[in-house]
Amino acid sequence: MSSAETPLYDPQQVETAAQKYWETTRAFEVNEASEKPKYYCLSMLPYPSGALHMGHVRNYTIGDVISRYKRMTGHNVLQPMGWDAFGLPAENAAIKNRTAPAKWTYANIDHMRGQFKAMGYAIDWSREFATCTPDYYVHEQRMFTRLMRKGLAYRRNSVVNWDPVDNTVLANEQVIDGRGWRSGALVEKREIPQWFLRITDYAQELLDGLDDLPGWPDSVKTMQRNWIGRSEGLEIQFDVRDLDGAPLDPLRVFTTRPDTVMGVSFVSIAGEHPLAMHAARNNPQLAALLAELKQGGVSEAELETQEKRGMDTGLRAIHPVSGEQVPIWVANFVLMGYGTGAVMAVPGHDQRDFEFASKYGLPKKQVIALKHPKNDDERGYDPDRWQDWYGDKTRETELVNSAEFDGLDFQGAFEALAERFERKAQGQRRVNYRLRDWGVSRQRYWGCPIPVIYCGKCGAVPVPEEQLPVLLPEDVTLTGTGSPIKADPEWRKCTCPECGADAERETDTFDTFMESSWYYARYTSPGAREAVDKRGNYWLPVDQYIGGIEHAILHLMYFRFFHKLLRDARMVDSNEPAQNLLCQGMVIAETFYRQNSDGSKDWFNPADVDVVRDERGRISGATLREDGRPVVIGGTEKMSKSKNNGVDPQTMVAKYGADTVRLFSMFAAPPEQSLEWNEAGVDGMARFLRRLWAMVQKHAAEGPAPALEPGALSAAQKAMRRKTHETIGKVGDDYGRRHAFNTAIAAVMELLNVLGKFEGSDGQARAVRQEALQAAVLLLNPITPHACHGMWQVLGHPETLLEDQPFPQVDPAALVKDAVTLAVQVNGKLRGTVEVAADAPRELIESVAREESNTAKFLEGLTVRKIIIVPGKIVNIVAG
Repeated sequence: MSSAETPLYDPQQVETAAQKYWETTRAFEVNEASEKPKYYCLSMLPYPSGALHMGHVRNYTIGDVISRYKRMTGHNVLQPMGWDAFGLPAENAAIKNRTAPAKWTYANIDHMRGQFKAMGYAIDWSREFATCTPDYYVHEQRMFTRLMRKGLAYRRNSVVNWDPVDNTVLANEQVIDGRGWRSGALVEKREIPQWFLRITDYAQELLDGLDDLPGWPDSVKTMQRNWIGRSEGLEIQFDVRDLDGAPLDPLRVFTTRPDTVMGVSFVSIAGEHPLAMHAARNNPQLAALLAELKQGGVSEAELETQEKRGMDTGLRAIHPVSGEQVPIWVANFVLMGYGTGAVMAVPGHDQRDFEFASKYGLPKKQVIALKHPKNDDERGYDPDRWQDWYGDKTRETELVNSAEFDGLDFQGAFEALAERFERKAQGQRRVNYRLRDWGVSRQRYWGCPIPVIYCGKCGAVPVPEEQLPVLLPEDVTLTGTGSPIKADPEWRKCTCPECGADAERETDTFDTFMESSWYYARYTSPGAREAVDKRGNYWLPVDQYIGGIEHAILHLMYFRFFHKLLRDARMVDSNEPAQNLLCQGMVIAETFYRQNSDGSKDWFNPADVDVVRDERGRISGATLREDGRPVVIGGTEKMSKSKNNGVDPQTMVAKYGADTVRLFSMFAAPPEQSLEWNEAGVDGMARFLRRLWAMVQKHAAEGPAPALEPGALSAAQKAMRRKTHETIGKVGDDYGRRHAFNTAIAAVMELLNVLGKFEGSDGQARAVRQEALQAAVLLLNPITPHACHGMWQVLGHPETLLEDQPFPQVDPAALVKDAVTLAVQVNGKLRGTVEVAADAPRELIESVAREESNTAKFLEGLTVRKIIIVPGKIVNIVAG
């Protein structure tokens, strides 16, 4: 067959055939009966928004490469898929499209499932589920009712962001400049009943468990440690006096720096604190301030950056050491939901307190000084330089202006004050955590109903397990205001399971983090009557978990917490849900826009823009294809709808094929780094695949190759075989240990370049070429499985599933070099090269090097003083 007759690479035909074969043979369905070691590879489940984006493609391709590689290395591999299907976006889409959230969600799932299958992912689809179906969320409801009975789920009032137009609670991220992200209404702080899980009961275990996760990125573990925020300090009691001097309930504050207690010049409390509301009863100005403070968000980040505001309540706190009266101020940077809602203010040594005291003219008192000042400047004290005295951990400090505690260092003061406060019942040592209990209730419709019944006599009662699931009605009409189940008296109406009286159901639904916190365990036990059965202990923990760094705190914290709940319920034996974590980088692309007269910008998709590049490949100019006029180059940013710089994977698959898209996604950058989308690079990957396809077809057309006989190979054939096995070793290490898929691909490309120059058509030359091509196909199979499926059959294996073939092994004998080429230097300058046997003795190497013709000329008239040999590399002759 001539090269002109070589079958061309047709991605659509090749990929359709491979996918049909996998589906017919149920290639990726697994069970627990295998004698192979298990391997559970899991990528974070997607939200069914309607279509895959390039971030999805990258994430799931990484997981698929690892899964396919592990299968080829002899593992029983589980790679499942499901849908994180509840959530507010479905409600907003339903309102916009005038449909029900369920209908919109299920249609999206059907479309996205087709896109996943078109990408060729080795997924066990028999385990698929959507978290919005009753057969999934019934287990979540059952778990919650059991947690209620154990006291790990409870209800209390909590201050939240409330959108008065949409009548819903907003997450901190949904409050933008103090307004609701969708309605634009001024957000209010409102205290409403909320359901919580006692994650704080597991705070220390969550912290300690990070030391048992060497396979997690240090950056993620650091973020989790900071979020848990363990701190040791004292809880100190300040007695309180009313305006008329009468005693009120005391204040308790927690501090990690009790050594600064003598520097307290006021106490700040939250606007929602009972003392603030007490003081505001006869103070219209204070009442007005408290009303204002109810607007705006409740996130710590917002409170830290906003202008400091406050007012003196007129109440006074009694200093627990000096007995002096210090004013109690309402301050907008204190949250009722954090700690005790009160903070002892030390403006001489705390930046936030310093700013507040400076604004309102409150005193600042130095109580920390350097123990060994270097100069007169350091012996003085400037409150504007408070951090010099409080924050420098490298300098020894001591207490000043602190009565009997003067001269003590931090630890000495801590111990002395702790002993004093505990003896006088004014305080106690405490370990505190920044972590707060997990608020799991949302005032929204499209979520899992919280299985609670409210009875006038019995209070909040868990729904009996035999009455679960509490079904969420799916055929509803959304108006954009309020929840349909809250507005439906028939849905709310029920009977108290304890006393039989008329009662009502809870109309809040679960935070969607609930569904995504235990989904990984449900994959292991499809059809089980409980959330997880004994199969869970076969598969868990997850061997490789993959997802974005943006989930480092909340999702991964709840993910770890829920696993401990499952363990304590004796459903699983392990302590942590995943042994290894890979956080892939973002997919970024160029942005282009034009500025409008009103300051707004029109963003143009890169596919609609023609660019000019400089000699380094950087964009130096751009015009809109539609009108030929220039557009502004906005730089590379994360693909997003707002910047209109997304690339539709479906369009790329239709144009190039799934394998080419997968290949570029893995080649353009290491998994942990950002990937810059570049269609020219995609086109380059397409050319590479076509070239490999053509080489395989041409070789196969010449007929079957004979068996390889290593002892009968020529030097050139041995060199070619050595390159093949060097590549096998390199790619295996890149896949298995390093997850460096880009360098694995580069190594196969280099192998093909060498193979393209390899000459010879005798039997052993064809055997060496067959081995190299088979190796290339096997090595690329995890990344380009469709093309490799087709090429494997062309190479003479029509009846075998490529995924069941073992990953190629390095033949150590093939790596042995019969001869090596050595550079010969004279006084450090290259003068020639020589070829010697790999095991040649030193005397022979020295002789051959000196006799090399060019080297000999440079040695004329010189005396050889020393010969230095770097084995396998260099001979340096020192002469003079």
